Amino acid sequence: MMNLQQIKNNPGLQEKLASEYVLGTLRGGARRRFEAWLKQDAALRQVVGQWEAHLVPMAEFAPAVTAPATVWPALEKRLNLSTTKDPWAYWRNWGKLREDLAFWRGLGMFSTTAAVVLVSVLLSKQADQQQAAPQSNYVATLSDDKAQAIAVITGDTKRGQLQIRMLTAQNIAADKSLELWAVGKDGKVKSLGLVADKGIITLPMPKDMTADSVPLLAVTLEPKGGSGNPEKPSGPIIFKGNWVQI
Repeated sequence: MMNLQQIKNNPGLQEKLASEYVLGTLRGGARRRFEAWLKQDAALRQVVGQWEAHLVPMAEFAPAVTAPATVWPALEKRLNLSTTKDPWAYWRNWGKLREDLAFWRGLGMFSTTAAVVLVSVLLSKQADQQQAAPQSNYVATLSDDKAQAIAVITGDTKRGQLQIRMLTAQNIAADKSLELWAVGKDGKVKSLGLVADKGIITLPMPKDMTADSVPLLAVTLEPKGGSGNPEKPSGPIIFKGNWVQI
């Protein structure tokens, strides 16, 4: 089980937990532990505040959706609200209610929608941190074989740049390297360069790297310095994702 000290020493994990907390997808005991850490750590509260500042305004752009008529009776039954006559019962049950409402909010967010939201927030956070932020018009979220998001890659055609942001640091041996590949529609692959196992790195973006010509990006585990052949990886694919136009 994680503790507060582990969170303090891992900025990437702070960002991950804070984003899930604000989105409402961090639930149950994990959410309660995180709220306890928030009371103890001002830096963690600041990270949550930054995510709230970016996410809350985005809700105004979401179209209104009317819930099915069966939802509210089901909620009342689950929360035991329809049968109680005690006016204080609501407040006594507030802790459970808050957790259950977080569950229903999270239930409505499919993984693809959450990924788009997170990518949008990452881009806006990047704009806040840089005076001349690139205008990213391509993006890929690379995931491992367990569907865990590992990296976000954005492409800026105007500047001809790719930015690779590792969401989860990778424990790579000293004699190994991570190499990024563009997988063409025709099945041919092309090396885009080596990527770091954590943090952010910028690589040149080929002019012909569109979503039509390159539908997939992949990262392989290679010997130190790369595969040695820019058109043929030698190691296994460890995470990959679709390259799409924003």
